[in-house]
Amino acid sequence: MPIDFTQWAEEFRSNWTESPKRALLEGLYYTYLGGWLTATSRFDIGTNIYDRRWDLLVVLDACRVDALRAVAPEYDFLDASSIGTVWSVGSASAEWMCKTFTTDYASEIGETCYLSANPYATKTFVDGVYAPPNAAPFGSPGREVVDAADFGDLHNLYHERRDERFGIVMPEDVTDAAIYAGRNWNADRTIAHYMQPHTPYFTAALRENRELTDAEYKPWSALKRGEIDYDTAWTQYIDTLRYALDTVEVLLANVDAEKVIITADHGEAFGEWGAHNHLTGFPHPAVKKVPWVETNAVDSGWHEPTPLADSTDAGTDTDASAELVDEQLRALGYV
Repeated sequence: MPIDFTQWAEEFRSNWTESPKRALLEGLYYTYLGGWLTATSRFDIGTNIYDRRWDLLVVLDACRVDALRAVAPEYDFLDASSIGTVWSVGSASAEWMCKTFTTDYASEIGETCYLSANPYATKTFVDGVYAPPNAAPFGSPGREVVDAADFGDLHNLYHERRDERFGIVMPEDVTDAAIYAGRNWNADRTIAHYMQPHTPYFTAALRENRELTDAEYKPWSALKRGEIDYDTAWTQYIDTLRYALDTVEVLLANVDAEKVIITADHGEAFGEWGAHNHLTGFPHPAVKKVPWVETNAVDSGWHEPTPLADSTDAGTDTDASAELVDEQLRALGYV
């Protein structure tokens, strides 16, 4: 995030003309974030994924621990009683990336193939825009974030695997890319970062062959307007998680990996502390504590993946326009 008192003050004044209440709340929030990110980038509050051993890391964006435990009986590769937890280094994707992929782990990152459906992979590692985008009046990040060239391979799958209807990367396309990478590339570690169960909650729209409703696209806004209740939002969230796990099951049957970890970058607030979604610097366990599941994968060879664009220079395929990345962020409800 930019540390710039002048920019922070200008943003405060601009917000004040529209809503004094919003100006005060956002001004205080970004002041808090300056201190939060200064402290937490120096002193570890959470477990970095590179402090654990794994060959394949499956990241389910915004997956709560209780949600994964609730659906675990439906999947052979999950056992609710064996789903552990760790504290994430972030409570939002960009924060997680900035605190995970630092020069402290340069050697491990250089051996990693990161396949991401999350647009912040481009924002963070190509554009150098760190969490969050608004300015704080003071602060000083304590660790240096790597860039795209520091990865063994870095692919923002949105550039080649975007679903035209919903404007996102569907879980089956992350699975397909990870199977191709697992069979054809020689990465010591592979990360498959799924965008689900993060919004939009598309499963009903897909099943009914229609466009997303406002409540499926931005459920928290719909909840605030009284158009849906928490039970409806939770049901949509769980259905989206199931859809992702169905494709993870395909992945685990079509790659070889001795140690697979299923986890999340952060969780999701469903009213805890009066919050919804997942704010940067939000320490509630519903958002900051994530699942940690250990399993393995054996390639049965029955799924034939679509070839994935190779990058002889790590990260070169991520050089996309800012407009394309912003389009993806809009599809995910960020802007």
